Amino acid sequence: MTRPQAETPDKHPTAYESDLNPNAMAGQNIGAASPADDTIAAYDLKETHVALPEFTSEDLKALRVIRPGRRLERNATYIDLNERERGEFTATSDMVTRPDDLIVPKKHTDYELWNRLRGLREVRRTGTEG
Repeated sequence: MTRPQAETPDKHPTAYESDLNPNAMAGQNIGAASPADDTIAAYDLKETHVALPEFTSEDLKALRVIRPGRRLERNATYIDLNERERGEFTATSDMVTRPDDLIVPKKHTDYELWNRLRGLREVRRTGTEG
C-alpha cells in the first residue's frame, strides 16, 4: 500500500510559477462574493428589451446580467437570455462571458422572475410542499 504524497504549498519554483500556472486560482469560489459591479441591469441593455419583450421595464430593472469578460462561478446556476429554450445551466470553472452573452445569475434574481425566465407561469411558493 502506498502512502499519500505530502502536499507542498510551492508546486513550482517561484521564478517559473506564472509561466507554469498562469491562472492558478481561476474558477475557484473562495473569498468574498462576486461584487455588484460584475452585473448590470437588463433595463440598461438594448438587447434585453428585444430578447424579453414580455417583461416590463420594472422587471428589466430588477434583472441583473453578468458583464462581458467576467468569469462565471463554478456550480452556480445561470440562464442565457440568447438561448432561453435551453433552460438553466450550471457553470464550470472555465466559463467566461463573451461580449454578446446575456447571462443572468440565479443568485441575483427573484424566484418569480427566475421562473418567468424559465417559461414557467403561475408558479408560487407554498408552505406545504410535497
